[in-house]
Amino acid sequence: MPVPAAPLPTPLSDEQAGLLNRLTDGLDSSGLWWMSGYAAGMARAQGTAVRPAALPVADAAQAPALTIVYGSQTGNAKRLAEKLAAQGEAAGIGVRLLRADAYPTRELKDERHLYIVISTQGEGDPPDDALALVEFIRGRRAPQLPQLKYAVLGLGDSSYPQFCEIGRILDERLADLGATRLFERGDADLDLDTVANPWLERALSEAKETLKAKPSRSGTVTPLRPLPPAPAFDRDRPFAAELLANHRLTATGGLRSGQGRDVRHVELSIEDSGLHYSPGDALGIWPRNPALLVDAVLDTLKLDGEQTITLAGEDLPLRTWLSEKRELTKLARPFLSAHAERSGDHGLQQLLDPAHKDQLGRVLADQQVIDLLQRHPGSWDADALVAALRPITPRLYSIASSQKHVGDEVHLTVAHVEYAAGDQTRWGAASHLLASAAEGDQLPVYIEHNERFRLPADTSRDVIMIGPGTGVAPFRGFVQERAEIGAQGRNWLFFGNPHFRTDFLYQIEWQRALKNGQLHRLDLAFSRDPVPARSLHMDVPVTETTHKTYVQQRLREQSHDLHDWLQGGAHLYVCGAIAMAKDVHAALIDVVAAHNGNDAEAAKAWLDELQQQGRYARDVY
Repeated sequence: MPVPAAPLPTPLSDEQAGLLNRLTDGLDSSGLWWMSGYAAGMARAQGTAVRPAALPVADAAQAPALTIVYGSQTGNAKRLAEKLAAQGEAAGIGVRLLRADAYPTRELKDERHLYIVISTQGEGDPPDDALALVEFIRGRRAPQLPQLKYAVLGLGDSSYPQFCEIGRILDERLADLGATRLFERGDADLDLDTVANPWLERALSEAKETLKAKPSRSGTVTPLRPLPPAPAFDRDRPFAAELLANHRLTATGGLRSGQGRDVRHVELSIEDSGLHYSPGDALGIWPRNPALLVDAVLDTLKLDGEQTITLAGEDLPLRTWLSEKRELTKLARPFLSAHAERSGDHGLQQLLDPAHKDQLGRVLADQQVIDLLQRHPGSWDADALVAALRPITPRLYSIASSQKHVGDEVHLTVAHVEYAAGDQTRWGAASHLLASAAEGDQLPVYIEHNERFRLPADTSRDVIMIGPGTGVAPFRGFVQERAEIGAQGRNWLFFGNPHFRTDFLYQIEWQRALKNGQLHRLDLAFSRDPVPARSLHMDVPVTETTHKTYVQQRLREQSHDLHDWLQGGAHLYVCGAIAMAKDVHAALIDVVAAHNGNDAEAAKAWLDELQQQGRYARDVY
């Protein structure tokens, strides 16, 4: 029986080791690599020899020859980049893996072999962690790159007109700068593997050939702490979480109908799963399409739901394919294009013309698959339908709890998507599944970690949280976490929704937190109330107005104190819809400019610097 290896001695005191663990807690691989290089540079400056040591590392002569940079909003680009890096290292290639905001742009001019894996969000925007890199490559300061060989994998959602726009922009711009494209860009839709897997295989093959990979030799290195075991449950192996509670947060009689908006508080058990999360992480849920929606598709196309369909080696009844395996609540351009051909509808074919991209965007945003099938009749056989529809993908929900506070549970704040379409009802797949679930039901879930949206390691720092609507979810977890760890810093929350009476999510909890000193300021904006609510920081006057008031107006009203908090080192967080986040960013520029001589460009640069420092983080969708 092998004898376990004794741990190698450390030169750190217990206090130093504790500080190091706090510093590295929550860092992803790119952050840890950057820190290791920083520490190595300090050691060299002291003239101290470092004894190499016990896990396999690349030959010193074999410095990283391949750089992989990823920009990720929901974790998909990161996951694919890490997979490629692991394959490259296994093949004996020296690999440097970096998140986009950790990439030193000054090194681009010396790069020889670069792979970029990057997503596009919303209307053609880069992910938050790639904003600076994309701006640099697109800008006038980008160097000529005649020595660079590169390839780009773009990730996107074809239900948006600007599909994989950032990947396209970077791919074309690098070529304009004189770089050599190794092979064609991949544009991956939500069913990532269809495009991503062949791209990864080609990327690895080209790297092996170009870089002449050699087997690595063993050196030795002392790990700071044991590597965590791979989770038993993940995106591809979800955990069956039991529903513990499901109750409505909003009252009836609000916006849109007499029933108002249906926002739910959901509690799930992850007991015995081994799953762990931090405030700022998301819960992934594999949805199922509503049975009535599946019936409507079958009836419209006059198809037999019990017919067995075989695709990619999987035999399932058509009803199962449509319920569990195919996307019905999100309409995508490729399916619209295929249906336009089958229906012969000239209007649909015109939509695909680039001149009508705005109209196409509205159709993709507002209609589901069933709307297209009913409004523009066309013939589909079952096999072709299953092949043409996109595979269903998990939905991510910001976690609304701290595991330190709730234990083996995870809480969510879910807006139930339900609306009338003529005399029919439409639903969102995951939100309807959650809203309809009863206590004891089991739902397939996994944790999606988000290292970019973390509370400050320094618990004395103040935090400012901007979360209208369900964007408030992660901040419930933030406040719980800060209370559990006894954080000394102050907490300031900006929250908004249409109505105070019906839509004040977690009202009692926030008021209790104010009373207990766990929340220090709370500013509210209820846009559809005739007189907007006042700040619950009672010493601060708020101008009353009959105009609609949103959180960005509250930011401008509290400009002086907000600027003071930021100058004092506060961390700033925004969560919610992309459009809201853009309006909030514009308001923040105004706030900063009001205190720097109205220099909007300098204000923008200062906020960019906050993002680079990790003091301004956004979780937008």
